[in-house]
Amino acid sequence: QVQLVESGGGLVQAGGSLRLSCTASGRSVSMSSMGWFRQPPGKEREFVAGINWSGSSTDYADSVKGRFTISRDNAKSTVYLQMNSLKPEDTAVYYCARGLTVRVPTASHQYDSWGQGTQVTVSS
Repeated sequence: QVQLVESGGGLVQAGGSLRLSCTASGRSVSMSSMGWFRQPPGKEREFVAGINWSGSSTDYADSVKGRFTISRDNAKSTVYLQMNSLKPEDTAVYYCARGLTVRVPTASHQYDSWGQGTQVTVSS
């Protein structure tokens, strides 16, 4: 069983930056792809970014390309999401999850072991 805990969310002004962290405990995730999703208020959860087990391959939603960067430190069992140039439309609860495929998955059904989420609010 894998437990994932997200941290680093908060309130930031438009144009600002935040770095989210997702730390795993229990079973190792060092050989698993990992991903970040978000759920804006009143909307469905959506894929944000994903990374393969080694960090050599990443994928991003078009809405965050060039602004967000996903990375991982397997020695620390932690995945990061660096978010720059934040916009009010980035406001959401952000979740990390463990992927079930070798290649970076982008659909929520290709992930399991979800964290509890961390709130990101971007003010205009």
